[in-house]
Amino acid sequence: MSKLLKIDKEYTEWISELSLRFRKSQIKAAVKVNSEMLHFYWSLGGDIVTKKAESKWGNGFYKGLSQDLQAIFPDVKGFSVRNLQYMKQMYTVFSREIAIAPHLVAQTVDSLKDEITPQDVAQFVKDTVCCIPWGHIRFILDKKYDSQKSFFFVQQTIEKGWSRALLLNFLDTDLYERQGKPITNFRNTLPAVESDLAQEITRDPYNFDFVGITSKYNEKELKDALIKNIEKFLMELGTGFAYMGREYRLVIGETEQFFDMLFYNVDVHSYVVIELLCCAQHNNSYVA
Repeated sequence: MSKLLKIDKEYTEWISELSLRFRKSQIKAAVKVNSEMLHFYWSLGGDIVTKKAESKWGNGFYKGLSQDLQAIFPDVKGFSVRNLQYMKQMYTVFSREIAIAPHLVAQTVDSLKDEITPQDVAQFVKDTVCCIPWGHIRFILDKKYDSQKSFFFVQQTIEKGWSRALLLNFLDTDLYERQGKPITNFRNTLPAVESDLAQEITRDPYNFDFVGITSKYNEKELKDALIKNIEKFLMELGTGFAYMGREYRLVIGETEQFFDMLFYNVDVHSYVVIELLCCAQHNNSYVA
């Protein structure tokens, strides 16, 4: 922490504003990745339905499709048999909402239009469903509710910023029967920065899997876990160890280096540098 952050109010407020703007940008990026992935899932589910794939290609269709897609994309874990079935279910359930929703809307909240068209409603329903994490959608689909009730919980998740655990809790209540109502708000909004939903979208492994950075994500998780244990271990060796920080920046000559962990031992007056090497291919990790 710099001295400016402690003594200069204007600078402190600016740093606070920057951190909020950065966090919002992170959420926008994560929501965009999540949306693109779910729009693809929606289209794949739609293909299965419109092609009548199950009846055309038989009982082993899902297993064969799963194997063929995973052969093309070996690092992608989203093409399991169960996930493919969920994709079809998502398309089937929420397509029904698209079919009936125009009849439930009396007028639009968009001042630029006099009426909501079926195309507007179809796009709105699809985009809204694709706003929440895949794990949330699967929980909703598992309940096998009708399309209106299912879509209600999608909207509530976005509006309230529910985590997966909170959604699961409310799915078993009579919230829909008490509060359920037709669509009246045609605005898609980002989840609040501090909400549990925002946290889960930015950390959803399906999103990392979709953009092909699963190995980097897993490495970071492994390094975080290792650092916690190493920090505890060294501090328990006895007195004299001072923890300087993680990803510690040191300028040595004309080069800048970042060390995974840096300690200082006041008894022997020396630094202890720890570097972590994670080998995802062999599920190994090393401490140097």
